[in-house]
Amino acid sequence: MLLRVFCLVLLGQLGTFSVQAESLIEVLTHKDINQLDFLKERGLMVGGWLSSGLTTNLGNLANHNNSPITFNDRSSELQLNQLNIFLQKNVDLAASSWSVGGRIDLMYGSDSRFTQAVGWDKNLTHQQQTSSLYDLAIPQAYLEVYAPLGKGVTAKIGHFYTILGQEVVTAPNNFFYSHAYSMQYGEPFTHSGILFSYPLNDNFTLSSGVVSGWDNFIANGESGNYLGGVSWTNDAATDTVSMSIISGATNNQGIDQRTLTSLIVSHSFTNKLRYVFQHDFAYQFQGSQYKKNVYWYSLGHYLFFDLTDSITIGLRGEWFRDDNGTRLNIGIPGSYYEVTAGINWKPNNWFSVRPELRYDQAHSAINSYMNHQAQNQIEVAMDVIVSF
Repeated sequence: MLLRVFCLVLLGQLGTFSVQAESLIEVLTHKDINQLDFLKERGLMVGGWLSSGLTTNLGNLANHNNSPITFNDRSSELQLNQLNIFLQKNVDLAASSWSVGGRIDLMYGSDSRFTQAVGWDKNLTHQQQTSSLYDLAIPQAYLEVYAPLGKGVTAKIGHFYTILGQEVVTAPNNFFYSHAYSMQYGEPFTHSGILFSYPLNDNFTLSSGVVSGWDNFIANGESGNYLGGVSWTNDAATDTVSMSIISGATNNQGIDQRTLTSLIVSHSFTNKLRYVFQHDFAYQFQGSQYKKNVYWYSLGHYLFFDLTDSITIGLRGEWFRDDNGTRLNIGIPGSYYEVTAGINWKPNNWFSVRPELRYDQAHSAINSYMNHQAQNQIEVAMDVIVSF
């Protein structure tokens, strides 16, 4: 089906309407499902996407295990990474009265294993040995409330994606198919709790709330963590700066204190060239598991250039330091480097292709790649995203 759609787009057989349409369903039926009376009357919106890709490790891995790379963690094996559907109701940020909305996402695919939260959606399906790569996750299920206080306070209550980091779980919102080490190993994916957002003025927005740790619902004994941040955007919307933090104990005894900060700076040199810088720094004091202070930190650089209205090229370079060997190769400190070059081709609003070439290198006491046989590797990967 994906191959057929790809060929139709490539040959231009779907016509002008496909460029304007927002989803595959709209292309095939010439109807926008969100214009149905039942949904419009209730302010609801449904949608989703499918992401499927293939990664080839040039080391020719016999067992197809692309570790320590996650998400696209299988070599020479087609992956259904994400089949995601959602139901959403936006709050009215311009309302003079209270407004209530929310969102719920259901994800199936090989990416679901990495986005599950303990005590929430862990093992929603009974994994058989033949299908252990695929599972279900409910990465978001939250209520959103807008209160017309001051410039307007928004509260997100429930289970939702993190605000830390440049890269996100949702495939349509990332430039690259593969992920940076900082996103895979250094940051949480989801939180459960409450997060408030308030625009201080036209340029600054403040976020603050309490969550139950990292990728955790009510299990795992984690106590309340503070989650917050501040972001700035200039008047021309060409420059942005954001600083986010999560801090708190990883258990209900109040010990094993962990703090992560993430700084992201984005600058548009022209209307076609954009640069993004990210720096993460995390520390965990006197961890009950490690019995010592541990640290991990990273530097990431992203550069994007729009060749045409439908084609963008991108470059990512990263250094991730696991200072005490607590994030990747447990017990083995190391530095991990990767450089990724990629292209995004988006001929219309609902279809995109993301090919990339990636080089990884590690400096540690053990071999980290190709089933622990090498300290570097080269990968070629590509995925297709279809929104519906």
